[in-house]
Amino acid sequence: MSEIYVGLMSGTSLDALDAVAVRFDDQRPVLIASQTTAWPTGLKAKIQQLCHPGNNEIRLLADVDPAIAHFSVQAVQSLLASAELSPSQVCAIGSHGQTIRHLPELGYSLQIGDPNILAEHSGITVVADFRRRDLAAGGQGAPLVPGFHHAIFASDYIHRVIVNVGGISNISILPAASTQVTGFDTGPGNLLMDYWCQQRWLEPFDQDGLRAAQEPHDPILLETMLSESFFRLPPPKSTGRELFNPEWLTWMLKGFSSLSPTTILATLCRLSARGIADAIKRHAQATEEIFVCGGGARNRTLMTMLCEELPSQRVQSTAAVGVDPQWVEAIAFAWLARQTMKGLPGNLPGVTGAAGLRVLGGIYPANAG
Repeated sequence: MSEIYVGLMSGTSLDALDAVAVRFDDQRPVLIASQTTAWPTGLKAKIQQLCHPGNNEIRLLADVDPAIAHFSVQAVQSLLASAELSPSQVCAIGSHGQTIRHLPELGYSLQIGDPNILAEHSGITVVADFRRRDLAAGGQGAPLVPGFHHAIFASDYIHRVIVNVGGISNISILPAASTQVTGFDTGPGNLLMDYWCQQRWLEPFDQDGLRAAQEPHDPILLETMLSESFFRLPPPKSTGRELFNPEWLTWMLKGFSSLSPTTILATLCRLSARGIADAIKRHAQATEEIFVCGGGARNRTLMTMLCEELPSQRVQSTAAVGVDPQWVEAIAFAWLARQTMKGLPGNLPGVTGAAGLRVLGGIYPANAG
């Protein structure tokens, strides 16, 4: 029996809200419709403000939380209209929400975008707040996409790694013919590169990695950045803006004022590639194929650097296995919603470190009538 779910995803980069409608035929998702909608400038600025400690945060949260939800309602309505679907045809929306704090060391992670409002105004059941049940079970609450990666990309014959490069990068290690999946955050993905482009050139990101390709990276700055203790932590581990943020970058750049902005951007790109590659070399030495998804898959310079760092493996985007890299995470949250609605676990203890498999998220039913 075919089932339709909607997935909503906004990541650490804060570039846009991705929305997908997915039909599940048995276990395999089929993309029906997709769209990405940039955050309104004023709302994005408020979200960025909330991501850092400040004054009167509860008042700001009370403003931004429902605003994200109403924006999500509009995205869902637009998506369904483009697909000629009615709300009654959708089983549920899987809404990741917008992370404004991820503090696994405190057993806490907060994603906002009130699911009550989303359910009320979309007329569709919503599944949200996916991370905190895993945290309650002693896990990191992240990354959550490896379960989906295993369901969709695992091979009986080939050792694979799926690399998701959003604001933060994470990997899913998929040994051939095995359910023993592991994975973890490897460090910054696009987050610091995007910030640098916005500060230096007033551009939202490095289109196709063209700026970073103009100059070589600085090896001394790279090693300085790699001295961050996160890179040496054993998995399970996760991270976010709480560590890799503008203040961290400013600290790392002390003593490197003679470097050009383009060299610094190239070094940030190499940092993302090296963090991913080092993690694979240490924890997935048998890897034969690497598939990249997320916004980073469109950064040609980053993809080139990954090939340079991992010369013994084949590095491609997930398009090579039939899934557009831009939509993988949003599809994953549609899949997670389906897991929850069916009472099935969404986490992988080998990835997050949780005490066991858990059904994730809360269910916010559609209007009764």
